[in-house]
Amino acid sequence: MTNPVITLYPQQKGAPLGDLYGIFFEDLNHAADGGLYAEMIQNRSFEFCSIDNKEYHGLYGWTDGVGQPLRSEAVHVRVLTDQPLHPKNPHYLKIDVNETFELQNTGFNQGLALSEGERYDFSLFARTPIQSVNITVQLKEVDGSILAQETIAVKNPEWQKCEVKLTAKTTTRTARLALVFEAGTNCAVDMVSLFPVATFKGRKNGCRKDIADLLAAMNPKFMRFPGGCLVHDGSLNAEDRDSMYRWKNTIGPIEHRPSRRNSWGYNQTLGLGFYEYFLLCEDLGAKPLPVLPAGWDPHHQQAVPVEMLGEWIQDALDLIEFANGNTATKWGGMRAEMGHPEPFNLEYLAVGNEEVGQEFFNRYDHFHKAIREKYPEIRLINSAGPFAAGSEYQRGWNSARKNGSDLVDEHYYQTTDWLLANHDRYDHYDSTGPKVFLGEYASWGNEWYNAAVEASYMIGLERNADKVALACYAPMLANIDYVNWRPDLIWFDQAHVYGSMNYHVQKLFTKFQGTHNMGMEVTGLAAPKLLEEKHIAGGIGIVGDNAEVNYRNVRIINNHTGEEITVADGKINAYEKVTFIERFEETDYTIKFEFEKTGGQWDRGFQLNFGEQNTENTFVWLLGGWQNQDCMIRSVREGRISDLTQTIWKVETGKSYTCELHIKDRHITSIVDDVVMNDIEAKVPILKQFYTNCTLDETCKKQYVKLVNVSEPVTVTLKGITGERLTMHKLTAEAKAVNDFSNPENFDYQQQELLVTHETAEIHLPENSVVFAEINN
Repeated sequence: MTNPVITLYPQQKGAPLGDLYGIFFEDLNHAADGGLYAEMIQNRSFEFCSIDNKEYHGLYGWTDGVGQPLRSEAVHVRVLTDQPLHPKNPHYLKIDVNETFELQNTGFNQGLALSEGERYDFSLFARTPIQSVNITVQLKEVDGSILAQETIAVKNPEWQKCEVKLTAKTTTRTARLALVFEAGTNCAVDMVSLFPVATFKGRKNGCRKDIADLLAAMNPKFMRFPGGCLVHDGSLNAEDRDSMYRWKNTIGPIEHRPSRRNSWGYNQTLGLGFYEYFLLCEDLGAKPLPVLPAGWDPHHQQAVPVEMLGEWIQDALDLIEFANGNTATKWGGMRAEMGHPEPFNLEYLAVGNEEVGQEFFNRYDHFHKAIREKYPEIRLINSAGPFAAGSEYQRGWNSARKNGSDLVDEHYYQTTDWLLANHDRYDHYDSTGPKVFLGEYASWGNEWYNAAVEASYMIGLERNADKVALACYAPMLANIDYVNWRPDLIWFDQAHVYGSMNYHVQKLFTKFQGTHNMGMEVTGLAAPKLLEEKHIAGGIGIVGDNAEVNYRNVRIINNHTGEEITVADGKINAYEKVTFIERFEETDYTIKFEFEKTGGQWDRGFQLNFGEQNTENTFVWLLGGWQNQDCMIRSVREGRISDLTQTIWKVETGKSYTCELHIKDRHITSIVDDVVMNDIEAKVPILKQFYTNCTLDETCKKQYVKLVNVSEPVTVTLKGITGERLTMHKLTAEAKAVNDFSNPENFDYQQQELLVTHETAEIHLPENSVVFAEINN
């Protein structure tokens, strides 16, 4: 058998790759506080409350000198609001003790991570009504041994900032901050802070260096921030604790920034705010891509009246001025006051995050018009919802075409089978319309096989660079002790950080992106393999989704013969399962039934399983779904889901529905009350012999041949190599291998020079490998 051959045509310059590969930051999994944001103290301003999390209170995270939790009702240590440091930061701690008192904070995880010889910036705000108060500041170990100590003097009845530097005597990950108040102390403290001096790029109020170093190593072209669902989840009032994310609350002195409820169930200090995001982008060499809300919260179904959108639209215009305006402008002047007179050169702005519902798109029109008129140079990004197909996906694209949006933000998290089946997804998009911003995507896992299949999908993204302008894996960061979502790109605790398998694939693609696609021809490829049957066959039944549902008149019809199987009427609730038929092998059939929701959880319905092999491998028609908004077709493989298509829809309690599901081979059509709700081809996962694309980099005069193999080993012949040297970068691992703290690089990476003979070289691709050939001209 001869090797497949890739012939290179470097003189053929294809579509520019532009800013294709970037990163996405959202504050979930404690990605900011307790993560990228280098602040080491948890609840530094005593602002935690039960709105953020039912377990929170004003002294959450603080203990006395023997580690006992404190509560605000104690007489000698109380959280008060009568004379605040700032109205937007109203809580502070009052200390009134007759004997020596020690206050401790363990930060995040199991304690403060200190390194021997490293310096730390400590600060707090304090005031006292008496002549003078001395506060001893200590870093100490669990056993009480002191690792660093300084004393500060408070001598002012008004708030004053006190600062000292502490140098750690040893390395530990379980230290505490201790504040020791002498007998007779009467004082108030707020904004108790501890930062490593060695932040990323030495920035004050900056980022944790080890995490940011991993981001910098990716060479991202852009960074999307600050989310994510937290952008549009919350109250419409900017002053509310649980408001939507409003960027103006995140700038200015950190003691003037209000705490907010993070929609992932914890407190967000906003210490890492829009100014810091812009600085981080600058330090990473990444273009900023901020996301703003449009006055519509799809999670709680609340909206700003269209006639009152002016404030929200002005926020968007003011953000552009903050980023790009000269120092004579109001918001450009604010940027200069914060320390950055030069503009941040904002090019991209997204309005909305994976939006569903016409309410958003009615509002987007107004944002688009106002921003386009004042800042026509800004590339505006519309939203196509959280699904790869369906009503909200189509609604977003229709809005983008109508308004002339520059990009459309697509989001989806899928199985590896879906990525393989849809490798050619963007081959069929229109290259003349709005471009795709794949703002959130990943397969369900951090195993090597997930990363390798994602690499195969990325080959398809860059091959379609004339249609796909931007792409970023999501989510980016996860603190191992505060996980809201899996998988994630980078994992960390208070002392260590590592990149997942997926991270190392993403880094390879960002580092060797190139400036343009390059001409190539592939010959001798073996036929692809099908990973599933060409038709959907298996069991049929229903499963409750925490609601009470009556079903009746169930019929399963063989469309070839007209034969029917009937099922007795019945009822399900909670998560009960009823199997109608164990195995159905026909290739063209219809399932008809009627149902009525009679009670149970308000935001749930039920699901019809079909093509079921077992509970871990089935197709699902979801009727209700999360927050009772979905009529959806779903594929479940090895317990992991791919939402194939979704239509926004609600099950009403007490109403009877007539439903039909048609399955022909792998084409699925769902109908409710004579209305087509879903219509999708569940593509068969196809495994190609390998996946490849070639790019060139006009900046450094290099060519990159990118090869991904998730099948059997194969040797590929490269022809038409014009360079004198070829450097191979090869990543391989066992399919189920993962990185972790004990083995942060549990893969094999090889970099080696290959011999080029008569413009030809051979590259061996092991199973589950990602191999880049770097050609130097």
